[in-house]
Amino acid sequence: MTTREEAAERGKQLREEIDHHTYLYYILDSPEISDAEFDSLVRELQELEQEYPELATRDSPTQRVGAPPSEAFAPIRHRSRMLSLDNVFDEDELKGFLNRVRKQVGDIVYVVELKIDGAGIALTYEDGLFAYGATRGDGVTGEDVTANLRTIKTLPLRLRSKEPPAVLEVRGEVFMPKRSFLELNRRRQEEGKPLFANPRNAAAGSLRQLDPAVTAQRNLDVLLYELGHIDGQRPAEHHRFLEMMKEWGLHVNDKRVLATSIEEIMDFCREWMERRDDLPYEVDGAVIKVDGLELRERLGFTSKAPRWAVAYKFPAEEKTTRLKDITINVGRTGALTPTAELEPVFVGGSTVSRATLHNADEVKRKGVLIGDVVLVHKAGD
Repeated sequence: MTTREEAAERGKQLREEIDHHTYLYYILDSPEISDAEFDSLVRELQELEQEYPELATRDSPTQRVGAPPSEAFAPIRHRSRMLSLDNVFDEDELKGFLNRVRKQVGDIVYVVELKIDGAGIALTYEDGLFAYGATRGDGVTGEDVTANLRTIKTLPLRLRSKEPPAVLEVRGEVFMPKRSFLELNRRRQEEGKPLFANPRNAAAGSLRQLDPAVTAQRNLDVLLYELGHIDGQRPAEHHRFLEMMKEWGLHVNDKRVLATSIEEIMDFCREWMERRDDLPYEVDGAVIKVDGLELRERLGFTSKAPRWAVAYKFPAEEKTTRLKDITINVGRTGALTPTAELEPVFVGGSTVSRATLHNADEVKRKGVLIGDVVLVHKAGD
């Protein structure tokens, strides 16, 4: 028979071992054991905590799913505003942003990161333990989605730090990987349910499920990219804080560069415009941020956005697919509009299966025929 003291010690060992392998698998992409071995450790911990419920700690891996369904999301006020970013759409507009920064603080270093197409989130850790998380909401107050966030395996319930900050708030993006999105829509189609339009909508909808068990089935992920608040000494540069977050076990995107010129920034943007299909998640641009945190304070904010960061939006994607049929849509006024029925194609962040052909003259002018291979261009991400 296992004594309570032995169970407590074994539970501690299992939690540490599971956290270690979770970190290796999800953060470093370098697993040491098989999935079956990992599942065996989790099952052993579950059985131990079922026998001794008082041993189930707040940061136990078994607590990722288990909160009862919620009837509503309580409001959480952010420690500081979660603002959106101003957008630029070409190199000239980006030059304008860099020139405005240069006039105020001179030539400086920027961090250029991919802009994940997901749902903004703020996570708060207290003494190293995940305490609560909230959606962006209106930028001042978000919704408490803590129970659902606990189901995300890349979100550590305890920071990997012997001396964590008393309070740490970090911000990032919850998203649904492309593969998970396609699988989710496949299942929903089989069940006769409406399909999600794109991974961003699917992620936002999954994050706001009243039942965390439903969220757990959606295979969400999270990437963290910004400091919201820290009790204690903060690093002087943003890129150093990103490194600190990774050391603490937080999921950070390694696809970023330091840049001092528009040429270096544009090189990064062009590379990922070309390679965006290689990524396991959707991106709709790049974010250019001032690296120095004191410089950010000098630059300040407008009423809607920081003056020290901007989003460079990528142009719309184009994909080819096949025209399966042409159907006629009858409008309220009796107007007849030919509609292209396409083999579904994932483009610009959503699955496209239909497109208007405007009118019969356009169909004739373009020579559109059933069976043609067509180019689908989505006007904006």
